[in-house]
Amino acid sequence: MPPLPFKALEFSVAELGLAFSDLGFHLELCVIVQVDEFRITLIEMELTSGSSPRNRSDHLIKEGSEETQLQCLELESSDHGFRYNNNHIQSMSALDILRETVRILRYNCSGFMAIAALLICPVSAVLLSNVLVDQSIVKTLSIRLMLVAKSSGLPLRPLIKHSCQRFAEMSVSSAMCFPLFATLSLLSKAAVVYSVDCTYSRKMFDLSKFCVIIAKFWRRILSTYMWACAVIVGCITLFFVLLVAVCSAFAVTGFSADLIVYAAMIVGLAFSVIFANAIIICNIGIVISVLEDVSGPQALLRSSILIRGQTQVGLLIYLGSTIGMAFVEGLFEHRVKTLSYGDGSSRMWEGPLLVIMYSFVVLIDSMMSAVFYFSCRSICMEASNGEGNSILETMAFSAESMGIQ
Repeated sequence: MPPLPFKALEFSVAELGLAFSDLGFHLELCVIVQVDEFRITLIEMELTSGSSPRNRSDHLIKEGSEETQLQCLELESSDHGFRYNNNHIQSMSALDILRETVRILRYNCSGFMAIAALLICPVSAVLLSNVLVDQSIVKTLSIRLMLVAKSSGLPLRPLIKHSCQRFAEMSVSSAMCFPLFATLSLLSKAAVVYSVDCTYSRKMFDLSKFCVIIAKFWRRILSTYMWACAVIVGCITLFFVLLVAVCSAFAVTGFSADLIVYAAMIVGLAFSVIFANAIIICNIGIVISVLEDVSGPQALLRSSILIRGQTQVGLLIYLGSTIGMAFVEGLFEHRVKTLSYGDGSSRMWEGPLLVIMYSFVVLIDSMMSAVFYFSCRSICMEASNGEGNSILETMAFSAESMGIQ
């Protein structure tokens, strides 16, 4: 084949490029048509489903805003979010009860601080300072206790002597401060229980209604407190009788002094558990006498039934409160009573500070007892599907009907 001229070759290449360009244009047009048909199909499908992409995105945004609003409402309600739902409180552990107590304290801080300042602090100051305790009586009682311990076979070691002296001091202090315990301290417990009940009812503390309730039910509350004191004294007396009997039996058998001490420690540990349960029952019994129409031994019996299955939670609450009170008492003993450092000028501010700390621990203990009662009561109501209304609600309704503001 003869070679083509240069112009012919240029024309052929130009025609070939034009052909390819036409082919690319047709391909591009086909692709555009196919894409447009696909878009039209999608739009038709969305129109048949009743939502466009814009509407769908608006709907998603609306749903998101509604969820955000619900979350905000939940967060706002959880600022003072008590475990309260349809007049029931969920089952709580000791740590949950402490958290719930802190929430309640934040919700009505001024009311609880007023109770602590007016009713708890005076008793705490007298109890910590031992101004009503006669040291001669304490010394005489501690000597007699040490004689009983020696006669039962216990060696008079420093631990035994310190225990006898400490028990004698606590016994005399409790006896001398009993009028304060039966008035101001008991009134503070009733006020704390009423405040917790008002908190769960979403009401503020009403002094006039509280005075009406106390005036009507004070005998019932005092009767329950007297029975609780009798139970505690009975437990302590039973402990001493059992301790003397066990130590005497070991001594007569011929065991060594160390084994007698170990036996006494085992009896003491067993008594600690029993005594802690008795304290829990008595504390809940006082709460029951304030909130329900029972008193005396019936309140204590209902308390023992109410905390059934929740004894471990009560023991943890009692253990925490006891450790806190003992810690503050120890600080007061070594920082205020005993001049072990400096010139004693720090007593002017350390004494009141420790009294406030002790009062705060007592306040938290009373609040936790009330919350623990509501928790146990909710569990019993859910188990029995019963109806149990607080007597304070009835009294509040009657007070409103009488026009008490």
